[in-house]
Amino acid sequence: MAIDGEKDTVTPGELLGDSTDLVAGRGAYLAPNGRSIRASLTGKPRFIPPPVDSSDLRRTVEVVGLKAHGAVPQPGSVVIGRVTKVMAKLASVDIMCVESKAVREKFTGTIRQQDVRATEIDKVDMYQSFRPGDIVRALVLSLGDARAYYLSTAKNELGVVSAQSIAGGTMVPISWTEMQCPLTGQVELRKVAKVE
Repeated sequence: MAIDGEKDTVTPGELLGDSTDLVAGRGAYLAPNGRSIRASLTGKPRFIPPPVDSSDLRRTVEVVGLKAHGAVPQPGSVVIGRVTKVMAKLASVDIMCVESKAVREKFTGTIRQQDVRATEIDKVDMYQSFRPGDIVRALVLSLGDARAYYLSTAKNELGVVSAQSIAGGTMVPISWTEMQCPLTGQVELRKVAKVE
């Protein structure tokens, strides 16, 4: 069950091997069961052979942390993302920035119907709030399910910040719920973010 140089990245708590074969080095720890050696941080595992003069023939396993891993969404942080899919009860979002820092890994968020706005939640129509391709500003509520963060646009400053019209123009917000195409003058419904 021990992993060996095959694995690129391990996360905290992930099994690295057994204490009969390995010694825990930096970034690793011996689990309370006294047998499993697990990662204590996110990084790449590295196996170091025992010193030549050592009577202990076990290799040392270290986890070398990933130093430059970009921003990671946390509950309470504001993110910028692109809407990828809109369904009756939720919208999927690819998170691009956390606060003002770009993300390097792929993070997915979900805006549920009840998190679109603070009032008249039962009357929210997802298709009139977001469209695929819209750029949204949202608040991270929590780590949801299946690795998608739950996001909210239920504050005035949250919602669609940029959208393309069908004609290809960048739309201009004209109210809390409408954006207008400067090319055609056509109005489309959105959950618009208040501009600072």
